[in-house]
Parts: sequence; C-alpha cells; structure tokens
Amino acid sequence: MINLENKSYNETWGASSPATYLNQTLRPKGELLGNYYGIGHASLDNYLAQISGQAPNPSTQADCVRYVDFESTGTADHQQALGKGCIYPPAVTTIADQLTAAGKTWKSYAEDMGNSTLQPKTCRHPAIGSPDPTVLARKGDQYATRHNPFVYFHSIIDSPACQADVVPLDRLAADLGSTDTTPNLAYVTPNLCNDGHDAPCVDGQPGGLTSADTWLSQWVPRILASPAFAKDGMLVITFDEAELSGPATDASACCNTPPAPNSRLPGLTGPGGGRVGALILSRAVKPGSVVDTAYNHYGLLCSMEDAFGLAHLGFAGAPGMPCFGKDVYSA
Repeated sequence: MINLENKSYNETWGASSPATYLNQTLRPKGELLGNYYGIGHASLDNYLAQISGQAPNPSTQADCVRYVDFESTGTADHQQALGKGCIYPPAVTTIADQLTAAGKTWKSYAEDMGNSTLQPKTCRHPAIGSPDPTVLARKGDQYATRHNPFVYFHSIIDSPACQADVVPLDRLAADLGSTDTTPNLAYVTPNLCNDGHDAPCVDGQPGGLTSADTWLSQWVPRILASPAFAKDGMLVITFDEAELSGPATDASACCNTPPAPNSRLPGLTGPGGGRVGALILSRAVKPGSVVDTAYNHYGLLCSMEDAFGLAHLGFAGAPGMPCFGKDVYSA
C-alpha cells in the first residue's frame, strides 16, 4: 500500500499529467480504479479511515496539529467512536491489531521517520498534549506524523509492537529480500516532498507529481521484484484526498458511506474527499484494464480485511460498502 498526497483524478491520470512513470509504465501493467474516492479533508482522516474505518472528527479534519487524546462520549453504529480528538483509546482498533491477533504481520514504513537527531527512530510521534512539530517539512527531515496513521491509536503506541513495526522507509529494502521478512501488510508513506504534498520542497526538489513519480520509479521496481510480490502480492497506489482548494478542488463522495457521527461535512465543503483514482498491480488483475465501480478508503480497508480473512472494522462494514470483488480480481 503506497499513499500519495492531495491530487484530484485528472491531475494524476489525465493526458497532461507529469506522472509519466505512473501512467506510461505502471498503468499498462495494472488495473486502474477510475472511480476511487477519498473520504474527507484534510489528510489525516483519510489515513485513519484506511486502517480503522473511523470517520472524520473536527480534530482529525484539522490534521491534529496538537497531538491530543480522543475525548470519547460513547460509541455509535458501525463501531464509530463518538467525540473528538486524535489518539483513539485502546478499544478502537486497526487492521494492524487484527493482523497481530490472526498471527500475521504488518509494518508501517514512513520516509524520514528516523532522520531527526532529537526524536526516536521508530514509532515517532509528538508527546501527548503537545503541538506536532512535523506539520511543516524541515531540511533533512520531511517526515509527517499525520501521514502515519498507526501512531494515532493507543492500541499501537502503548505496545512494544510500535517500536518494532512503525519504522523508517529505509528498512523496507531489506525486508523485501525474502517472503519470511516481508510483512503481510506493508503500508508505505513517502516524505512530504516525495508524496507530492509540497511543491517546491524545502530541499529544492520540485515536489508535486514530478517528485512523487520519481520516487515511484525508484521504489516500485523493488517491490515488484520481491519474492513476496511474485508469490501472491498485491500493490495498491492511491492518494489520500483530492485538492481541497483551487481549480481542481473536489469534496465529492461515493459508496453508500453512512453520515459521519462527529462531522457534518467530512469533506469540509462537501460529503467526501473527492475522486482520486487508484492503481492495483497483481497477477489477480487484468493488465491495462479500468474498473468503473466506485470505491473509497473504507472499501479498501474492507478489501484488505477480506484478503486476510478478517472482520470489517468501522465503516468498512457498513451496509452496501463495496469491497473488491470479481470486477477487480478479473484475471
């Protein structure tokens, strides 16, 4: 799973897209989900949805610039935690917790996580109650807490697993060396430049889709050449959300998503995070194909859980939520 940042569908997949490696090299090898949507704005609520099925709340919509505990007022339908805040209590779990309980493995690989001279090299997050110092990129350290959703759950940060499994991106290359060292779920987030978020970047790189495409051209071949991928792997490349402002702004939604109990408008100006698209590479999909079925981040969580034989968390289990079926696994 690779997440990129803040690009509406036509920017990425249109004829004038600067992402030439993604479109000209990878797209013919994979299957494009042409109606894939984010679930909200801004970034963090989309990442949380992908691993927990939790809907946006005012704090996560604001990217949790202050790293505070979630203030719970109860639980709603579909395991939705009622309240607001950032770090969910232990009872709110993720696909990582599910995989561990099922005897399977997972890792979050976040670029630049280990680059700070003052912060931990793994399981890096602000002190509870303090401002998040990674809101803006720093030269030599463009890690963003808000793009690493696993550190927003006490079920993970209070466990030794956080130190072992929430790690810098540079550990991925060695882990790909064999099927035994490759986790069942590898969740990959580039830094604020290479995910397309910043443009230009603090290190002088162009950023945007140009830098994201270069990053993909360096890392995706390693993934596709790994023994685990060759055996039975699937790679999903998508974006957290469409543009929030400007001419490409999009806050549309799809997929029978129930109303978010803690936020009247998950997309701030609309019901969702907009159309972004997603590319799947796997021997289970038909190369060069396009699927028109509408999917979103909750449906992706549902699909990952189905692949591992897990129950559906949060809105991944909402009635009518589409999960990948024979339309996607058409090969």
